[in-house]
Amino acid sequence: MKYNRPDIEKVGKEFNGMIESFKKAKNFNEADEYLEKINILRKEFSTIQTIASINYSNDTNNTGYCEEKEYFDNCGPLFADYLNSYYGALAESRYKTELTEKYGKQLFTIAEFVMKSFSHDIVEDLQKENYAGSEYTSLLASAKIDFAGKERNLEEIRPFMESTDNEIRKGAFDAHWKFYSDNSSELDELYDGLVKLRNDMAIKMGYKNFVELGYARMGRSDYDYKMVEQFRKNVRDYIVPLAMKLIEKQRKRIGAKKLMMYDMPLKFSSGNPTPKGDPEWIMSNGKTMYDELSQETGEFYDFMMTNELMDVYCRKGKAGGGYCDYLSKFKSPYIFSNMNGTNDDITTLTHEAGHAFQAYMSRNFQLMEYYYPTSDACEIHSMSMEFLTYPWMNLFFENDTEKFKYLHLISAVNFLPYGVLVDEFQHYVYENPSASPKERKLKWRELEKIYMPHIDYGDNEFLESGGRWQRQMHIYESPFYYIDYCLAQICAFQFWSKAIHNGNGQYKTALKDYIKLCEAGGSMSFLELVKYANLESPFEEDVIKKLVKEIDTYLDSIDDESL
Repeated sequence: MKYNRPDIEKVGKEFNGMIESFKKAKNFNEADEYLEKINILRKEFSTIQTIASINYSNDTNNTGYCEEKEYFDNCGPLFADYLNSYYGALAESRYKTELTEKYGKQLFTIAEFVMKSFSHDIVEDLQKENYAGSEYTSLLASAKIDFAGKERNLEEIRPFMESTDNEIRKGAFDAHWKFYSDNSSELDELYDGLVKLRNDMAIKMGYKNFVELGYARMGRSDYDYKMVEQFRKNVRDYIVPLAMKLIEKQRKRIGAKKLMMYDMPLKFSSGNPTPKGDPEWIMSNGKTMYDELSQETGEFYDFMMTNELMDVYCRKGKAGGGYCDYLSKFKSPYIFSNMNGTNDDITTLTHEAGHAFQAYMSRNFQLMEYYYPTSDACEIHSMSMEFLTYPWMNLFFENDTEKFKYLHLISAVNFLPYGVLVDEFQHYVYENPSASPKERKLKWRELEKIYMPHIDYGDNEFLESGGRWQRQMHIYESPFYYIDYCLAQICAFQFWSKAIHNGNGQYKTALKDYIKLCEAGGSMSFLELVKYANLESPFEEDVIKKLVKEIDTYLDSIDDESL
């Protein structure tokens, strides 16, 4: 996969020429031929852009990679301008009926939402937004934290935050958050600029504020902010009480008189479950797991391993976190993560493999639009894969397998209050774009007390003043993304219920539905895909109530203190 920087002006001329030819096509077949040519050009540009992004995230200290990332931060919005013209031509095509018959209505739904979220007038603003996102990534990747006799980055210090030794755990916790506290002013300034920039873009496009524009960016065609607001209420009413019950169980398990924030990562007095081998061992066992899971997953994992499409090693200068990307020209998913010896190594592997498996199963769609669905549906693939791989967790955790599965399930429950908190916080931010950094932090702390009332930061002034959100990359780089995880988690719980909790009898049926969902790619909207996979809508209050009761009953049946 060779990297050659494209000439954006040349690409633009070629793209615009193809659009004009598409408009002037004498018949449907001719129009369809130009549609294919346009997709070939898009795949070429997208692939090079993705390679630049992957290179940068793998080594943010590499000057050359930084220069190429900056180049695409600049020319990405220019390409989006050409793409917007293409969608305009699609929407106005005289062959819309024939195109709909061949490709389905979702293509035109996507076109509609792209045009709602883009204007030539905001190209320079989008460039600035890209630069700010890269600045945030670089800042976090630059962390150098002296701890336990060694300089460490944010990923390397995380295992110490799960230590059974109270002193080590609190020390790592304080060192981790000191980095954010020391850089809080810069993070505030960066976010304040992003909020105002996004609000200005929304105003230029005729929106009241960025909320509507943000939803359009996410392509939310079959639900709105009112439905999301009700979903948050359902989480508050049904999930938060269960989460509080689980927190109290944790306090008893680890023998704490009072559960402090630095205690939260430690789930068991005997220590959290960890993989019983290094990254190479994990990846090797991953092959066994996916070979046995299904023929499709076995072929997928072999493809990823053979073509070296996974970088899972933690190292200096590497961006934090994990993600899956897609190199469309080569029909190749790519997995990025930072294995650090915690159970997250396995959760992240299965999560990102869920994304990558879906992309692999959707790779033969003719249209790029259908390679991926909207992010809410994408997260069903990832979070459900975490559950569907439960029968193989013994490969990684051996005697700690049951401990891991218990931890994973309670972590999924405890995530939901935090996830909706992030969403409500962002609604506040973009509905009040002139709020000060201090006011934003106060609002965050206020929401924490509603959704996560157990939190006790002790003497950590930075966190007590509402600074925790500055660690959440999505808030900076992908506004309004986070509720997608929460909606998908409710769908993933349904796969857990069918495939794991209710016995092997339904496992094959659930797996079949999951693979079918992955094969559908982005050819349908979120709620259409949910229905297609034989799942119930996460917006239904009764669905959440039923799942909470089932999970609560199951967890009560486990002697967690013996784990």
